[in-house]
Amino acid sequence: MFIISVSVLLGIIFLAGCGKKEVKPEEAYDPEKYLANADTMVGKKNYDEARKVLLEVKNRDSQKKYGALAQLKIADTYIKEGDPDLAITEYRKFIENYPDNQYASYAQYQIAMAYYSQIESPDRGTGAAKSALIEFKRLKQLYPRNPYRDIVELRIEKAENTIADGDFMIGEFYFNKESYKAAVDRLESLLTKYPDYKRADQTLLIIGKSYKALKINDKAKEVFNRLIEKYPASAAAKEATKLSPR
Repeated sequence: MFIISVSVLLGIIFLAGCGKKEVKPEEAYDPEKYLANADTMVGKKNYDEARKVLLEVKNRDSQKKYGALAQLKIADTYIKEGDPDLAITEYRKFIENYPDNQYASYAQYQIAMAYYSQIESPDRGTGAAKSALIEFKRLKQLYPRNPYRDIVELRIEKAENTIADGDFMIGEFYFNKESYKAAVDRLESLLTKYPDYKRADQTLLIIGKSYKALKINDKAKEVFNRLIEKYPASAAAKEATKLSPR
């Protein structure tokens, strides 16, 4: 009887041992490995999972060594995912929390580019162009030695041209609707802000025509003469010569 009981007991112990799962030791937290894993997830377009990993790095960054990079990568995921608004929010967080970080100028450039990428055409992209222009100028002001200086000037030029094109279209619309005073106000403001506008000759022509339609001949003649003197070879100057009051 005793032998049977011991055998049964040993069997129970054996079966209980077999039923236990092997407990693996918890993997040590390695921020660099976490960041690398997040990069792999981004490469596979698993953006949500990547952000969870990056957020953990950011929250566990007791030594203030990897949190900034994690925050920057979070912002980058939204750019890759095609959500510029959320990207802008995250880049702003980076600049607010790490204003002296070596990548602060990159974050500001990305904010400007997030707006710039939304410029589609003069009639639809004026708002984005204005925001991009503000952010590019902020980049120049805050980080004058930023590595994007050359390309930024080209971006600023395009943004300004887009804004000016939008104003020109509005002024031309007013002129065609015979709202000559509104056309003059819009187009003169355009040339005050952007004196080197690429379509300045056409802008002056419409201003001169508007003054003539309003029967303000002295102003019309003044504008036409300005056009002829500044752009003598243009088609607009030839038309202005014919239209200028005697």
